[in-house]
Amino acid sequence: MRVICAWCQREGRSWLLRIGEPIDDTSETHGICDRHQQAMFEMFPSRSFPSTRWLLIVSPGEPAAYSHLTTVMRGVEGVTVIVDRRSADRRRGGDRPAIERRQGDRRVRRPERSRLGYMLVRFGRFALDATPPNGDAA
Repeated sequence: MRVICAWCQREGRSWLLRIGEPIDDTSETHGICDRHQQAMFEMFPSRSFPSTRWLLIVSPGEPAAYSHLTTVMRGVEGVTVIVDRRSADRRRGGDRPAIERRQGDRRVRRPERSRLGYMLVRFGRFALDATPPNGDAA
């Protein structure tokens, strides 16, 4: 079975995501590629930062970058600058648990890394019950 990204297909891009079981089945089913999935996530506002459009996450080892970004972005509407609080895996000790309860990375959005010492996460500004940015009714 061929799994295709319907958005890529509509745009005329390469749209084959993978070939799955059963291999001898040549029919198509639809999925979504990483690029379009991230674009969809960017449309939704953040629950943690409701007035934020661009979240800049600075590494804790880059205090100069944090200081510079907070100074430069002060007063810019929709921009929030924070320091990444994650330092390491929260598990203590080197032993793995008998049963792994974690379901993988819980982050839905994947930050864009910058060479300037920060990561960028984009958020949309419309409510779920409002009209989407393209003007079509939901």
